[in-house]
Amino acid sequence: MDLKDYIANVPDFPKKGIQFKDITPLMQDGKAFHEAVSRFVEYAKKVGADVIVGPEARGFIFGCPTATELSIGFIPVRKPGKLPRETIDLEYDLEYGSNKLSMHSDSIKPNQKVLIVDDLLATGGTVKATVDIIEKMKGKVVGIAFLIELDFLKGRDILSGYDIMSILHY
Repeated sequence: MDLKDYIANVPDFPKKGIQFKDITPLMQDGKAFHEAVSRFVEYAKKVGADVIVGPEARGFIFGCPTATELSIGFIPVRKPGKLPRETIDLEYDLEYGSNKLSMHSDSIKPNQKVLIVDDLLATGGTVKATVDIIEKMKGKVVGIAFLIELDFLKGRDILSGYDIMSILHY
């Protein structure tokens, strides 16, 4: 199954010049969505993940069913103020400004093998911050998996040294 058939290209969204890759057609098709999740599951088994971490919000879409299929836990990475208990926060720089991520402070155990699952690798800033917060909590990032990688933005460069799997490349 060619999953690219289920990605809609939306020109000039959210602003002129951007070719937005819309994953909702894939999510709306049960067989295509199942195929994508199956590929994440296969990769998670390969890297021996103990737990799945997914950045808000689209990391939840693929991370939760992957974790469920493997009968392992899912840990959300959220924007500040969205998690109800004590958190570890990390501020990171973006091309224009900064952002902040939060995880519950007790969510990662030392040496726990973590697979990060997200929908898109662009410049890699959010995922790198996710890696940093996991490692701050003494977890071991065994892999990072994406549905889509925008190769021309070279997001892998900021993630060098980590095992990366992308299902689709543009």
